[in-house]
Amino acid sequence: MRNALLELINVEAGYGVFRVLHDVSLRVDKGEIVALVGPNGAGKTTTLKTIVGLTNLFKGEIMFEGSRINDVPTYNRIKKGLALVPEGRGIFAPLTVLENLYLGAYHEEARQKLSDSLEMVFTIFPKLKERKNQIAGTLSGGESQMLAIGRALMSRPKILLLDEPSLGLAPKIVSELFQIFKGLNEEWKVTLLLVEQHVKNSLEISHRAYVMESGKIVLEGESSALVNDERLRKAYLII
Repeated sequence: MRNALLELINVEAGYGVFRVLHDVSLRVDKGEIVALVGPNGAGKTTTLKTIVGLTNLFKGEIMFEGSRINDVPTYNRIKKGLALVPEGRGIFAPLTVLENLYLGAYHEEARQKLSDSLEMVFTIFPKLKERKNQIAGTLSGGESQMLAIGRALMSRPKILLLDEPSLGLAPKIVSELFQIFKGLNEEWKVTLLLVEQHVKNSLEISHRAYVMESGKIVLEGESSALVNDERLRKAYLII
């Protein structure tokens, strides 16, 4: 039985008057990992930004937990349970790891769970606990990404939106990161919408996937089936 947590229905969105997304429909059910893959410039980042209210929405509906959130400001979408880990991480380099994490728990409900959230993040990312008093700008690329994800988790999201989290990371770190995503979903019951350049890895850990090209969804289905789809294998050199 479907239990849609997040749903985009015939969405057209972009920047200024320029439309990037064209008639995009997708859904993420509670408890799922859903992958959104496609070439650079396909509109994947714009899709995530549209979900959190950072683009111009020209047409369509954005539904969260069964309610329309088209006109809900970004900060209230975060309070409702959406959290975006942006491409490039966006950590506050002059602050410590701990200070960055505290900033993730800025709304009242999250502040009430601050201690529990901090314990959860340190359990998932023990390296962050070791480096809690370290200046964030001195972390490695992998540690910075862990901090960005940890900061998002501090808001106690119902869905975590991840934009190219493996970008610029070494293959060993990428593999570790994907196992962390799997653990977040299976052990911590976090729902994920994952935009990723590593198509094969994304399909291996996700339940369902959407393929986007030129601002449109061109293919969708169970990840286990798509990983063997000949069109996808040729387009993304999946071995």
